[in-house]
Amino acid sequence: MDCTQRQPKTSRSEEMLRYARNQEVMHMNVQLLGMEGDPDLQFLLQGGDLLKVRSPSWKKTRYYRLQEDCKTMWHESKKTFRTKQTFSLDDISAVRVGRQSEGLRKYTEEQVDGRCFSIIFKGRRKNLDLIASSEEEAKQWVNSLQKMVSNMNNLSSQQKTEHWIFSCLVKADKNKDDKLSHSEVKNFLRLINIEVDDNYAEMLFKDCDKSKSGYLSGKEIEHFYSLLTHREEIDVIFGEYAKTTDFMSPENLVEFLMKEQREKTTLADAHKIIEKFEPDQKAKEKKLLSKDGFLMYLHNPEALVLNSEHKDVYQDMSQPLNHYFISSSHNTYLMEDQLKGPSSTEAYVRALLKGCRCVELDCWDGSDDEPVIYHGYTLTSKILFKDVITAIKEYAFKTSDYPVILSLENHCCVEQQAVMARHMSSILGSALVTSPLGDGMPTNFPSPEELKGKILIKGKRLNKLEASFAAEEAAADDPDVTEEEESNDEDEQKEEEKSKKKKLKLAKELSDMVIYCKSVHFHSFEDARENQSFYEMSSFKEGKAVNLAEESANAYIHHNVDKLSRIYPGGTRTDSSNYNPVPLWNAGCQIVALNFQTSCTDMDVNQGRFLINGKSGYILKPAYMRDRASEFDPITLTRGDWLKHKTLHVMVISAQQLPKVNQKKSSIVDPLVKVEVYGVPADVAVKETGHLENNGFNPQWNENFQFDVYVPELAMVRFVVEDYDSTSDNEFVAQYTLPFNSLKMGYRHVPLLNKNGDLLPSAGLFMHIMVTDAE
Repeated sequence: MDCTQRQPKTSRSEEMLRYARNQEVMHMNVQLLGMEGDPDLQFLLQGGDLLKVRSPSWKKTRYYRLQEDCKTMWHESKKTFRTKQTFSLDDISAVRVGRQSEGLRKYTEEQVDGRCFSIIFKGRRKNLDLIASSEEEAKQWVNSLQKMVSNMNNLSSQQKTEHWIFSCLVKADKNKDDKLSHSEVKNFLRLINIEVDDNYAEMLFKDCDKSKSGYLSGKEIEHFYSLLTHREEIDVIFGEYAKTTDFMSPENLVEFLMKEQREKTTLADAHKIIEKFEPDQKAKEKKLLSKDGFLMYLHNPEALVLNSEHKDVYQDMSQPLNHYFISSSHNTYLMEDQLKGPSSTEAYVRALLKGCRCVELDCWDGSDDEPVIYHGYTLTSKILFKDVITAIKEYAFKTSDYPVILSLENHCCVEQQAVMARHMSSILGSALVTSPLGDGMPTNFPSPEELKGKILIKGKRLNKLEASFAAEEAAADDPDVTEEEESNDEDEQKEEEKSKKKKLKLAKELSDMVIYCKSVHFHSFEDARENQSFYEMSSFKEGKAVNLAEESANAYIHHNVDKLSRIYPGGTRTDSSNYNPVPLWNAGCQIVALNFQTSCTDMDVNQGRFLINGKSGYILKPAYMRDRASEFDPITLTRGDWLKHKTLHVMVISAQQLPKVNQKKSSIVDPLVKVEVYGVPADVAVKETGHLENNGFNPQWNENFQFDVYVPELAMVRFVVEDYDSTSDNEFVAQYTLPFNSLKMGYRHVPLLNKNGDLLPSAGLFMHIMVTDAE
């Protein structure tokens, strides 16, 4: 949650003066974070000089330190018109020690490796590459920043709210007299995303100004805060079950959990909840739950809308690889669009850390016999193939232990292909699968479980895999292999151009590394059934794939019971936009590749699909999509095991601490909530609340919606908050997407993600959700 304003440029001396004046503010924030006396926090608050690296010639010393809010890093700037000299700890994705970023590898020498570190930001913001004066100091910066980021992420919802509101109160107190005047109160309300009319502001102010001084201070500000954060809807729910004056007994709590939350629970569970979440020691001793304790329980991760049992790997991971949907990226090397955007190893790191399990490498001949990766025939920048393989080796299994597929789009000459094979072999080592698992010729894919920690190569192969098991290895089927030009739109190619498709000579070293994912051209489902081995897979451009999914869905499902299919965006998407992956999943396609670098609804849905099962990047397909005799067709929906007609009831109750869409102080959101269902065509639906004017802090709707869901195993639910605009399209504020079968029932808080898919620290929706069997 950001309530920062643009501040005038400050010098180091002014910053130090401000620092001295704000010791009290700092002390309060340190207490709120529970980090009194912490040496790492003290180190950051004191700050120090670091060398900032931008190019071989641009390396300048800058002073960095943590501000008194314990959340914002300030840095010195020599730019005359530089207004933003800060960044929030919330914006940091990772802090990496050593020369791990492209910038540091390119612009610094190896001997400074131990003194280097990089701050990696969420979204598209560039890395901050820094060099400390010693290795010890670099370690101190890295450890301290990592600790603070981790602490911020692990704060309870209540702590995040208190810390954020306190920071906004400090900013609103313009003259730093620890009092709030009437105008400062209005300023504060705007900072936290509420615009109230003058009469209401006057009434609120008078109600809190017990001393009649015309200012709020001390206890009056506390009273003002409690009025603001009061949750009327929680009062109503709590009141229904708190039979012991103002408290819930363990028996009351069991009744609430069983009746409202539909959870199997015991008195022992209720005792544990009270012990863990009740903040009042006296109430805890009496085994009672107060309203505050109840709210803290409702905010804890176990009680949120996502079934906590689905957060870890809970599906059967011993099925053949092609029985899973696999999180997949297209043009993985790009940070932005595919005409002139930068290519970067960082793009691979980000995709892999998001749980992506299939990444694409467009390989071209480079200088000095070193292959490069970029979007051919465009202005996108180039990166070394070996640097990409090194990044993949480092980050492949940080988020998930399950196999990674490298989808090679190979445009290199034979000599540079041999270099590619050498790099993969030497860098990836034993992680690289270079022969089938087991002894004889396989008849099916191994499972994700058997392939844990392994990397597979998808690409062209000179001959059938069976040939490597023959007494005398057969010659290549065809030493010239046609390379599918994925970047060209087949529909737009003239016939004579098709006949001129370049013949690509394939290096045996590279060919031999392709075991379970041999790329072949798709002619028809019948041809694939009769002539293709299980390990031979086709790539489909989105247009062709969507047509097949609409016109021959059942045949496509049968094809994908035995083989893998990869779908990729059409070449006309030069802005790296995406397509809707849902119809392709409905047809059983496993590798539905999206542009991970592009924020959009389709990417939100993809992230929601792979949110569960430990974010492993593998989701087991429903049984009727793994059955060779399956009659399932998502379009016609004939009767079968897949039809489990449910009714989804959603009550959109309220939201808390929605972010501003426009950071201008006067800009307040007019929020509305959309509930969207994705799945088979019969299940697709959208419903929305009315909009509420000028309240992003604690809007309440209390609106009910009902949805029919016929195929729950393929359905997903997306909650979207938008800023209403009467004259143009509504603006996106936040969203959260999850599989229908992972919804928890009852009163649930819904966390919210920004457009880049990152969690908004304090924001959330409050819903009541019920799923019933349709009559």
